Amino acid sequence: MKNTYSISEAQARFPRLVKLSEKRMVPVDRHNKTVAFIVSKSQMEEITETLEILANPKAMKKIEEYEKGKTQFLPLSVLDED
Repeated sequence: MKNTYSISEAQARFPRLVKLSEKRMVPVDRHNKTVAFIVSKSQMEEITETLEILANPKAMKKIEEYEKGKTQFLPLSVLDED
């Protein structure tokens, strides 16, 4: 299976490439330069969720604290305590 497809190849094989995109991103090239990707719906949702997290300053601060070892995790059972 090829790694990249020209625009004309992608147009001719679009249904097949959509199915392939469920396994991996499919690059589409024009003049030997990648100009687009065909991605599955689930992959696009994951990418969108990641971008939303990266754009959230509070979330990024918490991730940074975790990476520096400043975050303490507690068991879920603490939520049941009165």
